Amino acid sequence: MASPHVLVIPYPAQGHVIPAMELTQRLVKQEVKVTFINTEVNHKLVTSNWLEKDSIGDLMQMVSIPDGLEPWEDRSDIGNLTLSIMRTMSGKLEELIEKINKEDSNKVTCVIADVCMGWAVRVAKNMGIRRAVFCPASVTTLASILSFHKLIDDGIINKSGVPITDQIIQLSETMPPIKPENLGWAGFPDVATVEATFQMVIEGEEASKMTEWIICNSATELESAAFNLYPKLLPIGPLLASNRLANQTGHFWKEDSTCLAWLDQQPPSSVIYIAFGSFTIFNQTQFQELALGLELSNRPFLWVVRPGMTKETTAAYPDGFIERVSSRGRIVSWAPQQKVLAHPSVACFTSHCGWNSTLEGVTNGLPFLCWPYFADQFHNETYICDIWKTGLGFNKNDAGIITREEIKSKIEHLLSEKTFRDKALDIKDKITYSINKGGCSHRNLNNFIEWIKEKETDVTDQPDSM
Repeated sequence: MASPHVLVIPYPAQGHVIPAMELTQRLVKQEVKVTFINTEVNHKLVTSNWLEKDSIGDLMQMVSIPDGLEPWEDRSDIGNLTLSIMRTMSGKLEELIEKINKEDSNKVTCVIADVCMGWAVRVAKNMGIRRAVFCPASVTTLASILSFHKLIDDGIINKSGVPITDQIIQLSETMPPIKPENLGWAGFPDVATVEATFQMVIEGEEASKMTEWIICNSATELESAAFNLYPKLLPIGPLLASNRLANQTGHFWKEDSTCLAWLDQQPPSSVIYIAFGSFTIFNQTQFQELALGLELSNRPFLWVVRPGMTKETTAAYPDGFIERVSSRGRIVSWAPQQKVLAHPSVACFTSHCGWNSTLEGVTNGLPFLCWPYFADQFHNETYICDIWKTGLGFNKNDAGIITREEIKSKIEHLLSEKTFRDKALDIKDKITYSINKGGCSHRNLNNFIEWIKEKETDVTDQPDSM
């Protein structure tokens, strides 16, 4: 009998590919065949940085389809990339499915599409294939997407998604407030990009009405109010490779694992880990203030400075900085983050508050220093500082800079108050229960996989909400 065959298609960004890849690993472990689809550019990055190529096995194949841009075009232009994806990839996806169904005895039985790739759900529906939406971001982010009609009716945004008021958004009484400019699609400096990404939001909201399942990389214990607002959204997370004692896959950059041996030499709960994900960009002034703040803290630190992190061609450290901190500082271009955060010598996480990083930090019981860059990262910061109370944010000066003195002060505050770590450990315990046998996330994921394995009867069937 033919095995179920699932197509998984993430939005082509690091923070979307990694959790989709982790979901794929869970499916493969349960004897589900998976074809994982990246854009051509990201396919080369992911496969070249995969440390365990031989571990894929017969049940998983990695393929690519073009994103519609020329090789030399700028893929950091989110608006242009998004519009090109919607124009080009739907036809290419249909061609790929037809090719698989012609050549493979295991025909495609289900498509799991990133919420930012809603057009893929329409392709699956038109081809009579079962479908599900996967949200790698917070459920608060997804709730704002599903609420966009109300935001238009309330005069918060116009019909193109552009904020037209400063009125604080409160999707429910118990959910964290959202500033209009911090909506997931609205945190861009130019109107054209906001309007382009809002088209993606519209597609995602429409896709949610055409799916049997909407599964989310979150846990009820983290976002109970958002799950209560939309009971159809089912938590299956946090989906982390560390939860199954495996290596994370899906990276766009090569990891520097030598930092783990360096961490082995540091005292327990002493190291400040600093990492800002794949998008954050600093101007030179801010970059140097951060460096000098770490120096002023007089604590050991591990700092991820990826290529392209500053607006300048190369990051320029303050004169003599590298020599002065050489005995207690380590700088790498990319780190095996889940292993770093699980290391006993790490004391706290200075983060951009991307959802993946947030999940990795809370799963390891770490307090945060929050430095959000754009969009949903700001309401992830609200969760950390105001809802969970496991971290602190930074204040900018009149010039919009977080100064070295502010950095030193917040590090001392966070690490001197035991309550931050205690609350973080309490959340860790609750999440651990949820992802283990008997927990809500574990149960939902198992039910989802069982649904995938069922003989297809009626593609309109809807699951019961949990």
